[in-house]
Amino acid sequence: MKIVLLGPPGAGKGTLAESLRDTLGLLHISTGDILREEMKNGTPLGKEAKKFVESGGLVPDELVTRLIKNRLENDPKAKKGFLMDGFPRTQKQAEDLDKILKDLNQPVDCTLCLEASVKTVVQRLTGRRVCKQCGALYHMTNKPPKKEGVCDNCGGPLYQRADDNEETIQNRMKVYTESTKPIIEYYKAQGKLRSIDADTDSQTVRTAALKIING
Repeated sequence: MKIVLLGPPGAGKGTLAESLRDTLGLLHISTGDILREEMKNGTPLGKEAKKFVESGGLVPDELVTRLIKNRLENDPKAKKGFLMDGFPRTQKQAEDLDKILKDLNQPVDCTLCLEASVKTVVQRLTGRRVCKQCGALYHMTNKPPKKEGVCDNCGGPLYQRADDNEETIQNRMKVYTESTKPIIEYYKAQGKLRSIDADTDSQTVRTAALKIING
């Protein structure tokens, strides 16, 4: 099963992907994780991506597409199926992904679109905290750490990402509306789009997703 997850930042794509990964045994391909690793390591790609991320903009297509192509071609787990989280974010990326997958004879089976309101997205992202050492995610309301400011997994310090403030989030939602929503029409035309209400809790979203996937 090859699945693409769509939705605005904070809709819960990562949470759903992790849940489905464990349940279905699929490879979770997160462009966000890949880019954060590049930025953390200070690579040329990471430095270039950082200025876009911190301003709430989108990383240029060609930079992200190159990373995705490499992962799909070289990770043997991808052949068994994958969950694409954070890519594509523009119609051009969606078209590029189709070309890559056509060459690999692994077309997208299903596109799950998580629909979340601006109010929900702001509440989720402003409360998000990330571990500097292992990258674990927390939320000050929904998933707080046992000790404030400290990661439960490795004891590393937690921080708020520079782009997790209300002003930047509003900008990211605007960018999403202008650049990403055309993808919805793209996959709808292919008959592969399925929508899920993401303003609900993660378990309800997971149940809805599995119902769609299992037909």
